[in-house]
Amino acid sequence: MDTEQTFVIVGAGLAGAKAAEALRTEGFPGRIVLLGQEPERPYERPPLSKDYLQGKSERGTIYVHPKSWYADHGVDLRTSTTVTAIDPSTHRVTLAVGDPVTYDKLLLATGASPRQLSVPGADRHRVYHLRRIEDCEQLKFAFTTASRVVIVGAGWIGLEVAAAARAAGLEVIVLERGELPLLHVLGREAAELFARLHRNHGVDLRLGARVAKITGDDPRQATGVQLEDGSRIEADLVVVGVGAVPNTALAEAAGLVVDNGVVVDEHLRSSDPDIYAAGDVANAFHLMLGEHNRIEHWFNALSQPAVAARSMLGVDAAYDEVPYFYSDQYELGMEYSGHVAPGGCDEVVFRGDKDALECIVFWLKDQRVLAGMNVNVWDQTDTIKALVRSGQPVDTAALADTGTPLADVLAAAGTRTAQ
Repeated sequence: MDTEQTFVIVGAGLAGAKAAEALRTEGFPGRIVLLGQEPERPYERPPLSKDYLQGKSERGTIYVHPKSWYADHGVDLRTSTTVTAIDPSTHRVTLAVGDPVTYDKLLLATGASPRQLSVPGADRHRVYHLRRIEDCEQLKFAFTTASRVVIVGAGWIGLEVAAAARAAGLEVIVLERGELPLLHVLGREAAELFARLHRNHGVDLRLGARVAKITGDDPRQATGVQLEDGSRIEADLVVVGVGAVPNTALAEAAGLVVDNGVVVDEHLRSSDPDIYAAGDVANAFHLMLGEHNRIEHWFNALSQPAVAARSMLGVDAAYDEVPYFYSDQYELGMEYSGHVAPGGCDEVVFRGDKDALECIVFWLKDQRVLAGMNVNVWDQTDTIKALVRSGQPVDTAALADTGTPLADVLAAAGTRTAQ
């Protein structure tokens, strides 16, 4: 490997930092330039809506590496640095301030940004989104001065913020356009668990609610929400959690193929052979699923960079990890392994006591496990992932029976296949 080669990573979040780490682990001797728009060194985002938001963990715990790690490993980390253009023809990255950087290989790890609420008043003061550490700090402070919060959107971020707000003693109203929270992700049976959980903790969960505008007596300050049915809800602050959009502007301007993210193959290589993408911005072909997917979860940002790094080094590597994410809300902790497209399953199997929130939920198609979510049931993730990866029909009665170990269900599926 040429020690004079320069690999540039655009985006200094978890994916960018892990890619730099993987390049050094794989023995890359050249120059690594890690460019981040935020003033902070790379950090992990899940704590921003979980423990750190609730004050249960210290700021120092969120960072990917110690401060000295980048210099110690020869990584040229540049924070507060905005990339304005990428020119594949000259292999050059243009910066808002400073000289351009020339690359041999480039990784896009630009992540995603919160989706904005397209209603009047959405830009008022005290309307919050949660993506960056500065957002979290502002929201933590706002919790200390408010008594009532309206949360628009009952996705993972919205529900985790609701749990944090209730822990802070706030009155919480959650507005969700759909019939249930997380309906498009979990389906009706499992979504009902989360609706009941939040209502049991005093959340005013309003379903089928459509926001018409953010209201306020002061032209700049939000003091509530008006719904399309004309009703008004007063609040001290509004939190918007209606999804995220991939940060693809640089890729589009560079002429890369973009479709709900930067389109990459199983090696995480884009339409340009010297440009790769990983994390929230990557719409990657998944060998196990047999399709492209862009998955906005911590595990992808953690795991994809190692594959991208090896591919950049010319090693034949492919990303085929079983999709995974987790959430913590009140006393509920869950892990989800697998992937189910909306309407993609024909059976849902519960194993355990769903009323006590100690169960595993399985989504199946033709008796094959597509995904499993363990709720307050631990040390089962590896077996759930193996069931998903096997792609073999299972005995659904045994799957539901807590007296039958999951490992036995998996082994039986393999035995039937071999016969």
